[in-house]
Amino acid sequence: MGTVSKALSLLTNFNQSRTEIGLSEIARLAGINKATAYRLLTELQAGGFVEQTGADKTWRLGPEILRLARVREAAVPITTASRAILDRLAAETHETAHVSVLRGTELNALAHAYSTRHATRVMMEDAERLSLHGTGSGLAVLAFSPDDFVESVLALPLKQHTPDTVTDPAALRALLGPIREKGIAESVGGFEADVHSHAAPVFDTNGLPIGALAVAAPVARVTPDRAPVIKHAVLAGAMELTRAIGGFVPESFPQAVAA
Repeated sequence: MGTVSKALSLLTNFNQSRTEIGLSEIARLAGINKATAYRLLTELQAGGFVEQTGADKTWRLGPEILRLARVREAAVPITTASRAILDRLAAETHETAHVSVLRGTELNALAHAYSTRHATRVMMEDAERLSLHGTGSGLAVLAFSPDDFVESVLALPLKQHTPDTVTDPAALRALLGPIREKGIAESVGGFEADVHSHAAPVFDTNGLPIGALAVAAPVARVTPDRAPVIKHAVLAGAMELTRAIGGFVPESFPQAVAA
């Protein structure tokens, strides 16, 4: 590993629960001696990638990281970043894959991909509005949103899209707990009759859900042998998309899933 690679690898030791690290600790985490760690850190500091803070001289990420993150976010919008993921997800699951983003108290469908496996499939429209309470994507977003946002959504009039749409706030709150435990949401006929959707949240740079990645299929095709395949593919795709847009998976997300 070259000097540049060694220096940049030190940055991977910072995360949301470890925002400041002392010299001895970062040397231990990186498996190098303190003198080498200090030399690499001072080189990173010169470029604005890290900075020292406080009387104890701990290190934290510097302003250059934020600048590059903003450039990355502008250069790779979620629609562009999701295209290859959607195509692969549709091919793996043999069903319709789509991504949506949060706009106020609704989700806007941004892009989708169809599988060529079946003549009958769930159809999507770009810019279609998806409710937070009636869709798998919406439930995935609500499960990892701040409590005040969830309550503001549940206080609104909740549209009965189909006979199976859950509109009772207490019942919806009860649905969110298992979603937080598994990292994935399901909706069977909640937005469209005879449609079974699986969805996982996509997170932004603050670890908040910015939208969701989902697979929608006719209910009859979500069999016991196909459901695990769909769940695994959706979760993996959502984590990949989160990383692609520079997002952070929050600590509240099931870590075994996020890995």
